[in-house]
Amino acid sequence: MVKTVLGVIGGSGVYDLPGLENARWEKVESSFGEPSDALRMGTLGGVDMVFLPRHGRGHRQTPSSINYRANIDALKRAGVTDILSVSAVGSLREDLPPGSFAIVDQFIDRTFAREKSFFGPGCVAHVSMADPVCPRLGDYAEKACKELGIAHKRGGTYIVMEGPQFSSRAESHLYRSWGCSVIGMTNMPEAKLAREAEINYATVAMVTDYDCWHDDEPDVSVTHVVEVLRQNAEKAQDMLKHIVGQIGPGEREPCPMGFDKVLDFAIITPPEARDAALMKKLEAVAGRVLNR
Repeated sequence: MVKTVLGVIGGSGVYDLPGLENARWEKVESSFGEPSDALRMGTLGGVDMVFLPRHGRGHRQTPSSINYRANIDALKRAGVTDILSVSAVGSLREDLPPGSFAIVDQFIDRTFAREKSFFGPGCVAHVSMADPVCPRLGDYAEKACKELGIAHKRGGTYIVMEGPQFSSRAESHLYRSWGCSVIGMTNMPEAKLAREAEINYATVAMVTDYDCWHDDEPDVSVTHVVEVLRQNAEKAQDMLKHIVGQIGPGEREPCPMGFDKVLDFAIITPPEARDAALMKKLEAVAGRVLNR
C-alpha cells in the first residue's frame, strides 16, 4: 500500500511543526548541496510528516541564498509525496487583508539569481508548469480554512520577486495591473523543482501586509509584519492538523493530474548521450525514469 508522506515547507514565522508524534530532527544529505536545515520527521494523525524550515531555524537564509534544489532533493529522499508550502506574502488585493490566506493556483516567476532545474547539460528535461499546483491539496486547504473560520480566497496568482528588498511603489502597482493576488520571494523555483521531482505541490500564502500600493496602509516593514506572522503561524498549525485529518492514514490515491509521472514525458536526452555524473546526482529526483 502506498501512503501519503506529507512534506511541509515553513516560511517566515514557521520554524517548527508542533504536535508530531515520535518527532526527531534528521539531517538528510543531498547531492545538490546543503539543505536549509535538518528535517523534522514524525507522524500526525497517523500520517507520516516531514517538516523543513525554508529559511532554517533562526531564519539564517535569505530568499536568494536558499538552496532550493537541495531542499526538494532532501524531501524526495525522505519519501515525501506531497508538499504544502506555507509562506508569508504581501497582498496585492483589497479583499486579501493581513491575516487572511490565499490558496493560489498560479505563479509568475520574476527571480533571476537561482538555480531553477535539477536537469542541465548532459540530461535535458522540460516539464509542464501550466498547472503548477495540485488541486487536491488546494481542496484540503480550502476545506480546512472553512472549518476553522480562517479568512481565505481560493485561486489567484503569486508573483515571486528576487528580493530581499521589498517592492518599489511602481513595481507594486505594476503587479496589480497584471492581476496578481499576492507577492513573495520564495515559492519559485521551489514549485518548479517539486514538479521535476514528481512531488505534488500547493501553496497557502499567508498575508502579512498590503505591500506598498495601498495609500491608507503603512509601507511594509519587518517590524510591521512580525505580529501578523505570529498570528498566521498559529492559524497555519491548526490548518495543517485539519488537512492531515482529511488525508488520513489510508492508501494514497493516484495524483488526479498525473504530476507524479511527469518525467515520463519530459526527458529529451537519449540514454547514450547522458552525462554519468549528472545521472548520479539525479538519482533521487529522477531515478524512477532514469534507471529503467
